[in-house]
Amino acid sequence: MLKTHDISLRYGKRVLFENVTTKFSPGNCYGVIGANGAGKSTLLDVLSGDIEPSSGNISVSPGKRIAVLKQNQYEFDEFEVCQTVLMGHKRLFKIMVEKDAIYAKSDFSNEDGMKVSDLEDEFAELNGWEAESEVSTLLSGLGVANELHTKKMAELSGNEKVKVLLAQALFGSPDILLLDEPTNHLDIQSIDWLEEFLIKFKNTVIVVSHDRHFLNNVCTHIADIDYGNVSIYTGNYDFWLESSQLALEQTRNMNKKTEAKRKELEAFVARFSANASKSKQATSRKKTLEKMVIEEIKPSSRKFPFIRFIPERPIGNNVLTIKNISKKVDGEVALNDITLTVNNDDKIAFVGTHDLAKTALFEILMGETKADSGDYTWGGTAIRSSLPKDNSEFFNDDVTLVNWLRQYSKEKDDNFIRGILGRMLFSGEESLKKANVLSGGEKVRCMQAKMMISGANVLILDEPTNHLDLETITSLNDGLIEYKGVLMFSSRDHQFMQTIANRIIEITPYGVIDKKMTFDEYLESPVIKKMREEMYENSNNRGDTIPI
Repeated sequence: MLKTHDISLRYGKRVLFENVTTKFSPGNCYGVIGANGAGKSTLLDVLSGDIEPSSGNISVSPGKRIAVLKQNQYEFDEFEVCQTVLMGHKRLFKIMVEKDAIYAKSDFSNEDGMKVSDLEDEFAELNGWEAESEVSTLLSGLGVANELHTKKMAELSGNEKVKVLLAQALFGSPDILLLDEPTNHLDIQSIDWLEEFLIKFKNTVIVVSHDRHFLNNVCTHIADIDYGNVSIYTGNYDFWLESSQLALEQTRNMNKKTEAKRKELEAFVARFSANASKSKQATSRKKTLEKMVIEEIKPSSRKFPFIRFIPERPIGNNVLTIKNISKKVDGEVALNDITLTVNNDDKIAFVGTHDLAKTALFEILMGETKADSGDYTWGGTAIRSSLPKDNSEFFNDDVTLVNWLRQYSKEKDDNFIRGILGRMLFSGEESLKKANVLSGGEKVRCMQAKMMISGANVLILDEPTNHLDLETITSLNDGLIEYKGVLMFSSRDHQFMQTIANRIIEITPYGVIDKKMTFDEYLESPVIKKMREEMYENSNNRGDTIPI
């Protein structure tokens, strides 16, 4: 059991938390949510003991071990991968080091014998004999290749290091597991594996994530940071979102009788509880929902931007033809003889682990870089707008947001520009912020505003949910579902891809898989799985790449 007792955290005049008392119980998974800057990561730092609260205290049941997902990718560079994972259980690792040092002695004494005997007993109690096997299982499940297990951490890529550090946190079945954005940099297969791991995990999990699909699958409770407090709600993210919006609507309509409000909320809880029978967390979530008190449901203070992309004109039948495009980036083959035709009803999700390929293709299609060979042709009716992964070049000027957006708008009137910015939550004084001092999330919202006024009937978005809070991700998701133009995008957000895309294209180092289907259908298709396996097998046998 992990409890907070009247904790407060202040930085000067800024108050993140005020007199927060709550508890996190075994067997539950708590998803920590809140607006950007609300203190989600800071809360995990307080719970782990890395940050001392200004007042109050944290208590942990005696003998319980806390494991934390480390964020410093360079902290373990001098250690081997397996050794780094073992270090996640500090006591077990210390015992292993002490045992090895004693056994290595040339003058092994009786005292050494008694000491190592005690260490061996404790080693067995901590399940030490299974440690190396568990390490291998964790690393393989997260997609860290076997040949990397004995390499130094310094030899791994950034994404590989993140997976190792995640395995380190998961190792040894900690009593309390604190995870800050664990799905960042993970591919879909690794995220699926992590979901299954956490669903089966019997101890306490507290996780910060912007991945709605992940929160819905693994969470039994939501810990909402709002109004300077931390409130615990039963259910997953979708349940919290819908119930808080319903409560907000009821609060605005003060003429409703209290009993009518209660019945409406009870009906909502009953419906959600019934739907939970289809969830991976069905048994646990259904039980907790049945125990909840209706008065727990409260409106949220969070604001959602209003995102809508309206094409200036319909797209014609000829949208885009790509023929035999190849491209190397920094000496690495990103695209190899890519040929595609984009149709006027396509909403295409580009998936797979080859991020370099997706970004290179988008930059070529927007005319920002040239292909090494091959060509492409846009239809005459195509009006394009893009959201690049790196938008820093758009925000170098010392101008207000009003003037920043005006330069991209046909309509120059102040009221129009301020109206668009207001939709994106830059109202009043916020609209007079300087463009070169914006946060990552604010820059993305500005880029979205730029796209909204473009009138484009073709949108190209490279990882559009990066830096965004859950509210903006949800609004963007809704806006793209309603969009009447052609869409080409890459993302790691499962719910984003499943609800928007009607065509999936995976660019691998060994060829292209292109299917007209939803993302879930793509993941579950045995045909796709076999096709991918054959591509990799044939490529290994022939030593070259295979376009399909």
